[in-house]
Amino acid sequence: MSRTNFDQLLEAGVHFGHLKRKWNPQMAPYIFMERNGIHIIDLYKTVAKVDEAAEELKKIAKSGKKILFVATKKQAKDVVAEKAQSVNMPYVIERWPGGMLTNFPTIRKAVKKMTTIDKMTKDGTFENLSKRERLQISRQRAKLEKTLGSIADLTRLPSALFVIDVMKENIAVREANRLGIPVFAMVDTNSNPLNIDFVIPANDDATKSIDVILGAVCGAITEGLEERKIEKADSDAAEASKKDKKARPAKKAEETEAAEAPAEAEKSEE
Repeated sequence: MSRTNFDQLLEAGVHFGHLKRKWNPQMAPYIFMERNGIHIIDLYKTVAKVDEAAEELKKIAKSGKKILFVATKKQAKDVVAEKAQSVNMPYVIERWPGGMLTNFPTIRKAVKKMTTIDKMTKDGTFENLSKRERLQISRQRAKLEKTLGSIADLTRLPSALFVIDVMKENIAVREANRLGIPVFAMVDTNSNPLNIDFVIPANDDATKSIDVILGAVCGAITEGLEERKIEKADSDAAEASKKDKKARPAKKAEETEAAEAPAEAEKSEE
């Protein structure tokens, strides 16, 4: 069964591409026709591509790895924040911090700085500072929170990127390409799909379009996380039962020894 369908995508306006004169010829395979000077995306191809991407994202989530969502355009920010949080994945919706992937240790240092400031607040060090210093540190903390708060839990490089608008997020795409991190993306008719591993041809400007595509892929991620949980519970149960079986003969031996001990004692008294 497909994760989306033609009518659902049509209703969300996923099929509206850009003006014909703004098109990227590399997107030709995904274009159905041109209407009133605007390219119309082939939604049957979008349905197939959503399924393909969703299956792969499900596998990544099931293996316990992280998918980083990237969307800094106004129409996408809130939707991405909400959907990424719902599946407990990191996201970037403010400016992309240059070197976020290629210079990851530096980004981690900045995140650690946030943790250090939080620690100072908790242990009372913060109260001993002058008012001016406190203000400076608070501002620094707020600035770090805005750009890096949503990736604070990302302790290692993500296993995949999910991008909305590959032209706008071209730096993120380039960094992922350089490191061999697979890129999943909503790609509109004005963009180049060649550097994208999993292309989802779709209108990347309308909030409704972004919402419906993200809903489908996040549904798959949720399934992956659930399956991981079930498998972990099963393996824990199997491990516990193994330990129990091992413990049983030892316990039996102890009980037998305990039962035999009084008999031995009586014999020795005789």
